Amino acid sequence: MSKKGFLLVGHGSSMPYNQELVDRTAEIIRVKHPEYIVRSGFMNINKPSIKDALDEFRKEAIDALVVVPLFLAKGAHIEKDIPREIGLSEGIRKGHFTLNGKSVPLVYAEPIGVDPLLADLMVKNATEALTLI
Repeated sequence: MSKKGFLLVGHGSSMPYNQELVDRTAEIIRVKHPEYIVRSGFMNINKPSIKDALDEFRKEAIDALVVVPLFLAKGAHIEKDIPREIGLSEGIRKGHFTLNGKSVPLVYAEPIGVDPLLADLMVKNATEALTLI
């Protein structure tokens, strides 16, 4: 039975915490959602690159690939850089990914954006910070 590919894209940083955050988030998704084959990829500095992560999916039996940016808001990376890396034109959210000579759907998810869950996380962080008083 084929699964869906899930590429979690991070920005990349010389600070090791950035890669750890993306990789640990990918692991949480992998454990909670076995219907996905989950990989991390990075725009710059960290490895694997987006292109290298895409190449790894070519070894898998997937019937679709979703690229999910671990970014809060739209900006140049979301609108231009990541689409270019995954073979999409600016403003286009779906296309095709070729693996083993066949084409499977590729879709590009939105960044996190405004979400009540994010607001709840910020209140959690504020509450934890207030314990320092």
